[in-house]
Amino acid sequence: MASRICLLLLVAFLAGAFAGDVIELNRSQREFDYFALSLQWPGTYCRGTRHCCSKNACCRGSDAPTQFTIHGLWPDYNDGSWPSCCYRSDFKEKEISTLMDGLEKYWPSLSCGSPSSCNGGKGSFWGHEKHGTCSSPVFHDEYNYFLTTLNIYLKYNVTDVLYQAGYAASNSEKYPLGGIVTAIQNAFHITPEVVCKKGAIDEIRICFYKDFKPRDCVGSKELTSRKSCPQYVSLPEYTPLDGEAMVLKMPTDREAL
Repeated sequence: MASRICLLLLVAFLAGAFAGDVIELNRSQREFDYFALSLQWPGTYCRGTRHCCSKNACCRGSDAPTQFTIHGLWPDYNDGSWPSCCYRSDFKEKEISTLMDGLEKYWPSLSCGSPSSCNGGKGSFWGHEKHGTCSSPVFHDEYNYFLTTLNIYLKYNVTDVLYQAGYAASNSEKYPLGGIVTAIQNAFHITPEVVCKKGAIDEIRICFYKDFKPRDCVGSKELTSRKSCPQYVSLPEYTPLDGEAMVLKMPTDREAL
């Protein structure tokens, strides 16, 4: 199924990439330097969930996410800061309707709240991607922003890389942070940024130049400072709140993704 989705996304990308209307940047913010693909680990995020609703992927029972999911593709600056809300534009969900299957699976909401939009109101979960409004001149419309993010996510499969290196979801095992970083370095030839919460991996970020060639993340230089992650970290399993016996585990092969 994942291979079919990936093929459909690639065909759509080749057919329609960069075909949207040009959106002018807010002149008060300079053009970004690089992209950070932020991936969140549901087992860490969902264990703090206290509310269930139909859009919360933490509450899907046997259909809960079994891999790192997308948090966002963020334009960032080399000095560690980032632009946001670079132009005012209403989010049109119908523009990404053909991508919804992929978004629901790989970029789901892990909460019930309605995020704020660049216009100051509340809106669609995917519409809150204010970082996407700062992606010019690489992207000029929401369709290609979301489409490319899905393609990059499928190409740089962090879940599979870690599983093949022996790092599987567990509520009892602790893994060396250095080993997890090395597995990603060996696979993609870059150094990621790792963010932890209470000793568990919360996010892994892999970074790209504007042409989507991999590069080191700015925050990766602080890995040894342990500001966020301890020397040994966990990848917790998660039991959904609906009481089903299913636990979050990594798949056993690439096709399971």
